[in-house]
Amino acid sequence: MERKDRIDAFGAVSLIVFSALLGLNQVVIKLVNDGLQPVFSAGLRSLGALVLLYLWMRVFGSGARIEKGTFWGGLGAGTLFGLEFICLFVALDLTSVARASVIFYSMPVWLALMAHALIPGDRLTARKSFGLVLAFVGVAWAILDRSDGAEGSLAGDLLALAAAVCWAGIAIFARATPFQRVEPVMQLFWQVTVSAVLLLAVSPLFGPFIRDFQPLHAAGLAFQILVIATGAFLFWLWLLKIYPASGVASFSFLSPLFGVGFGWLILGETVGPGLWAALALVCLGLILINRAPRGRRPADASGRKGTHRGVS
Repeated sequence: MERKDRIDAFGAVSLIVFSALLGLNQVVIKLVNDGLQPVFSAGLRSLGALVLLYLWMRVFGSGARIEKGTFWGGLGAGTLFGLEFICLFVALDLTSVARASVIFYSMPVWLALMAHALIPGDRLTARKSFGLVLAFVGVAWAILDRSDGAEGSLAGDLLALAAAVCWAGIAIFARATPFQRVEPVMQLFWQVTVSAVLLLAVSPLFGPFIRDFQPLHAAGLAFQILVIATGAFLFWLWLLKIYPASGVASFSFLSPLFGVGFGWLILGETVGPGLWAALALVCLGLILINRAPRGRRPADASGRKGTHRGVS
C-alpha cells in the first residue's frame, strides 16, 4: 500500500481497532492474573513473543542482528520494558482496569516532559504545555479519587504510574540514543528478549507461579502473546509505514477510553464520576499533546520522528 499524507477511513478504523485491543488487553491481563502469578505471566508473554518474533524475522526479515554501538541502548530499553511490565501486571492485580488504564495511558505526558529535557528541538509549546497540565491533573485526580471504593488501590495506581514512566523511558531510548538506528522490529525483539530473561528471573520473588490455572487463563495468555505482543505491534509498524506518525499517535486517547469501557462492561467495575472526569482530562490532554502543529511535515515512513509506542 502506498504512503499517505493523512489518516483515511481505513487507517481510522484500523487505529480504532488497535486501541480497542490495547484496552481489552488490560482486562485480559487482570483475568490471567487469577490463574498465574503476574510477573511470571508477563515473563511467559515476553518469552512467547520472542519466539514468534524471531520466526517472523527469519521468514520475512533479515534475522536478528545487533548493530554496532547499540548494545547498551538495547539492554537499557529491554530492562525498562521488563520493569514496565512488572509494574503494570502487579498494578492490575491490585487495582481496577479502569483506574490503571487512565493512569497507564498517560505515557505521552511523561514522554513530553522527558523529551523537553533530553531531546534538542522537542520542546514544549504552549499547546502541549496546556495539554500536559490537563492530563497531569487527570492522573492526579484518578489516583486521589477513592469514590469507586474497594476497587481502587493506591499501591496499584502508583505502580500503573511507574509503568507509564518506564514506557516513556523506552521511547526516549528509541529517539535520543544510538538505539534509534535499530529497525523498529528489532527494537521490539531487544525488548522482549531482555524482558523475558528479567521477568522470569525475578518472578520467584512474587510468590507461587500457579494460582488457579484454568483453560480460560491459557487462552488469555495465548491472546496476549499472539494478538497483542506480536500481531498488534507488527500491525502498528505497518500502519506507521503508511500514515504520518503524528496522525497515528493522535489516536492514543482512545486506549484509556476502551480500557475503562471494557473494565466496566466485562468485569463489572464501578466507574464513579471522579474517574470519568479524570479520564476526560487525560484524553483531552493527550489530544493536545499529540496534535501536530500546523504546517509541520509528517514524520518519515519509519515513524521515528513520531511517538514510539510499544504494545502493552
